[in-house]
Formats: sequence, C-alpha cells, structure tokens
Amino acid sequence: MKSPAVRHRADLCPGVLRPWPAEDGALVRLRLVGGRVEPDALVGLLRVAESHGDGTVHLTKRANLQLRGLPADGDCLAPELVEEIAATGLLPFPSHELVRNIMVSPLSGLDSPLARDLQSPGDSESRARGRADLRPVARELDEGLCAHPSLAALPGRFLFVLDDGRGDLLDRSLDLGLVAVSSSECQLRMGTRAWGPVVPLEEAAGRLVGLARAFITVRGEGPTAAWHVDELPARTDDHPRDPRIEVPNAPPPYGVVAPGVAHVTVPDGVLTREQLDDLLADEPDHLVVTPWRSVVVVDRVV
Repeated sequence: MKSPAVRHRADLCPGVLRPWPAEDGALVRLRLVGGRVEPDALVGLLRVAESHGDGTVHLTKRANLQLRGLPADGDCLAPELVEEIAATGLLPFPSHELVRNIMVSPLSGLDSPLARDLQSPGDSESRARGRADLRPVARELDEGLCAHPSLAALPGRFLFVLDDGRGDLLDRSLDLGLVAVSSSECQLRMGTRAWGPVVPLEEAAGRLVGLARAFITVRGEGPTAAWHVDELPARTDDHPRDPRIEVPNAPPPYGVVAPGVAHVTVPDGVLTREQLDDLLADEPDHLVVTPWRSVVVVDRVV
C-alpha cells in the first residue's frame, strides 16, 4: 500500500478570493454543490469571462467551474471584479468558498422513478438509475459545512462524494462520502478505502459534517497538516462494505437520458458563448455540470 503523503505546506487550491497565478493570468474556481447551476448564473459568469478573462467558462473534473486569464491585483482580484463574480450568485458563502467541494451523481433525482427497493440488489436497471435522490442530502451537507466557522479551515482539496447507488462515482478518490444502498439508507465512506456504518439517509449529512469536524481536530497544524483523510493513520473500526454496493458503473450516455433530461458533451470541457446559447435555447430549468466535463440539461422542473 502506498504510504500517505507528508505535507510541507498548506494546499493552494484556488477560489475567487484566492486566485492561482497561472501563466495566462489569474485562475479562479467556483464550487457547485452537486454540479447544479442556474442558467442566469452561467450566463453572468460567461459575461465576466468575456469582459475580463479568456472568454470561456471551463468545466472541471470535480464538476465545478473555472475562469482563466483574469487580471490580478497582486495576489487578489480587484474588488470590483470579485463583486461582478459574486453578483452571479455563485459565491454564496465567501468564508467557506474553498471547502464546498460536494460531488453528487449528476442524474440523482432526475431519472424516472423506480420501485428500487422492490428489486433485487443486483438489478442493473435499478443501479443505472440510482437508488435515492441525493440532492437534498447535498444541500443539507453544504448548509452544515457553512454553518461551522471551524470548517472553513478544511483544505481546498478535501472532497465529499455522494453516489446515489448507480456506481458512477464509486471509483472516485474522496475524503468523506456515501453510497446509497436503498431509497432510505446509505453506507458512509471515510477516505478512499475505508467504509463506515450503514445509516438512514436522513442522518447522512449530519454524520458527514461531524466527521469533517473530527478531521479538523486530528489533521495536525501548520504546513505539515494533512490534506486528506487517507493521510491519517489507518482506522481500526472499519465496517465491511455493504453487499448491495457492487462495481463502478460507466457515466451515462450522451443524449436524452430521461424525459426532459439530456446529457450533452462539451468539447474539451470549455464552454463558449455559442455552446452556451445552444444549451439554453429551450430555456431549461437548470443545468448540472458533471465530473466528465459535460453538462446535463434539465428542461423540466424536478
């Protein structure tokens, strides 16, 4: 087994208030909880990119958004530019902007409903469509993280991954997370290798917030403090992996994946004005950025 990394500095993962000085200008990252973004917010962000950056919005492998080529005032963006970005609504919790790293199965809650609990644990269609809608869990988790001032100290690379049981995020590295094993239960994850208990879905967000607070207390201090759960000493109270959790599943195909829901490719994960106009042509309710640097377009209110 690979030895945990030994850190010698704090992480430098970028945000709006902590841009990264790239060769083409400042780079900023905006976190999307579960990848969800409103059309008006994306239009506003592209307008900022056209006025100040490279003219495009970049999609990341963590289902977030980035702007590149921005002018910087020393180590910061100019206050006026920060205000323009904040006006999109994509910077709701400035103090916690770096730690709102919550990845969710992009189609969670958007599939046609199935009687999942009446199907066998290995039913392929049930897994392909997910076992639970994790969007409420993600929202509660985000609110819980931002409610605790101490959690603003989580590393910017610390990642929560919520798989709704379809297995599309099962092979993602993570710090904390869960996998739905039924419509009302999930198994917690603590690092990439360790499994926690099976708990009611309604308790999951609170449990994850508690585990994040515990990580803050044990990660250490100063430049050698751990960035990830996997860098902590191995746990001795691991639980067995629930047998209802099977193997990782492939991303959804491109095209219509459910009534009013389409998975759309974005070449190289770079969103231009022309591409955004095409995505918004039918006035969708909202979009979901995926970890595959693509977009789910949701035309109906779900």
